[in-house]
Amino acid sequence: MSKNRKRLSFDSKTALRVLREMKHHRLSLLLSLLFAAASVFLTLYIPLLTGDAIDLILEKGNVDLTGVTRIVLQIGICTLLCALSQWLMNVLNNRITYAMVRKLRRRTFEKLQRLPISYLDGHSVGDTVSRMMTDVDQLTDGLLLGFSQFFTGILTILGTLVIMLFLHPGIALVVIFVTPLSLFVASFIAKRTYSMFRLQSETRAEQTALIEEYVGQHKTVAAFGYEKEAQEAFDEVNNRLGKCALRATFFSSLTNPCTRFVNNLVYAGVALVGALLCFGGGNLSVGGLSKFLSYANQYTKPFNEISGVLTELQNALACASRVFEILDEPEILPDEPNALVLQDAEGSIALENVAFSYTPEQDLIRGLHLSVSPGERIAIVGPTGCGKTTLINLLMRFYDVCDGSIRIDGTDLRKITRASLRASWGMVLQDTWLRAATVRENICMAKPDATNEEMIAAAKAAHAHSFIKRLPKGYDTVLGEGGGSLSQGQKQLLCIARVMLALPPMLILDEATSSIDTRMEGKIQKAFAQMMHGRTSFIVAHRLSTIESADVILVMKSGKVIEQGDHASLLAQKGFYYTLYNSQFES
Repeated sequence: MSKNRKRLSFDSKTALRVLREMKHHRLSLLLSLLFAAASVFLTLYIPLLTGDAIDLILEKGNVDLTGVTRIVLQIGICTLLCALSQWLMNVLNNRITYAMVRKLRRRTFEKLQRLPISYLDGHSVGDTVSRMMTDVDQLTDGLLLGFSQFFTGILTILGTLVIMLFLHPGIALVVIFVTPLSLFVASFIAKRTYSMFRLQSETRAEQTALIEEYVGQHKTVAAFGYEKEAQEAFDEVNNRLGKCALRATFFSSLTNPCTRFVNNLVYAGVALVGALLCFGGGNLSVGGLSKFLSYANQYTKPFNEISGVLTELQNALACASRVFEILDEPEILPDEPNALVLQDAEGSIALENVAFSYTPEQDLIRGLHLSVSPGERIAIVGPTGCGKTTLINLLMRFYDVCDGSIRIDGTDLRKITRASLRASWGMVLQDTWLRAATVRENICMAKPDATNEEMIAAAKAAHAHSFIKRLPKGYDTVLGEGGGSLSQGQKQLLCIARVMLALPPMLILDEATSSIDTRMEGKIQKAFAQMMHGRTSFIVAHRLSTIESADVILVMKSGKVIEQGDHASLLAQKGFYYTLYNSQFES
């Protein structure tokens, strides 16, 4: 437990990695540091001028307008140059930060495209979105504050120490003696807030996932009268997030007042010792005391700012670590260097002793053998959870087999490029997906260079043309997210039209007509029959009446093919398929 707490207290590896992310902005970072140094130098030079002006007035006994005017002019020039340096520093810091975050968000999205399907299956969409959006934004806030205050604060502390040692080593030793106490207080609190901010970030992601789940399925929630339970679930997560945020903010907010108390001790010590030296016959003038008091104030001020920076950095590092977790996830195995580009596939498929499981402790498919000739229509039936969709995932190589092999035209899937393999398949799934784009763009997704005539022909073949023409702008109607106000059946027709436009050499139809009425289904089945002619096709169906004309019907149960044959032969066997088929037509 202690080791884990220590690991969570401050993630130095994440901090170093954030710094490495800035390596492409070295020039801008160097210029930012130079402007920061210039602003600090000018800020520290002004108290020297102010002290000289005070000593000049006291030494002369009257106001030396010429000397004071010259010093005031110098102070004005230093102030303008300091403001310009700080403005340029902030401009560079903003550019560095937002450029880095933009690149980080892009890399994260690109990484998601290269992650295996198992990662997306095992992580909620809300959590992933929270990492890409909220956590990256929190990282931005921490970096902005760090750039603008952390570097200038460190330079100010070092600069004031050097000047105070030069002016009067004795008084400077008072400051140096108390400094470790301020650093210890800030470090002690900051190290213990990292785990709190980490928990806050994780709870925020949990809340995002919950909101997305309930908002996305609001109709189901309303249909089952689940509003009260949904509200209770949200309140529970929201209350936990409130407690996490309050706890993290409370403990982190202790840093500033604690360090301010220590810093006030520094200021009081400088004032006391300086006054004794100034008025007790020491070698310190009133102007010198004024300089020391100014530097003591400037010396302690960055500690308060840095304490706030550390609080934001704890939050930023906690969020950065969650983003880096995605970037560090193992990617899908790359295509082999000499992988085959599958073109104009004939469609012969062979499964040899295939075994697969999502988790090592639970087998799903074991010892599966199957041989499919080009152009055959293979129907897959069986009870829920028997492995029908898993077999489709293996054919598309969304997952790799754990044992055995799958061959297309005699070549192992693992020796074929994924892009060419998936381009050879056309899929119509029960779960539809449409972009927030025009109807035209959604249909042409699989064939962007299709002509207008080809697109309309595909829509007519899918019996979607008539309802598309009734839309406000026809094929140029912009659909909302997920298809907007279209019915589920209309969405499925558009997905069917998309595949009919592409016409790949092999097809997968997974409950492709589940949301279409019986009259329309008959027409679609005729269109499918024409499209499947000469193409190897896999059809997953629960309504057995739709697959009676299949060349081969695979009956799966518990990950194995227990029966195989055409419709008539399987009925004659009076086995599991016979029972399954008759159960759908019982009175």
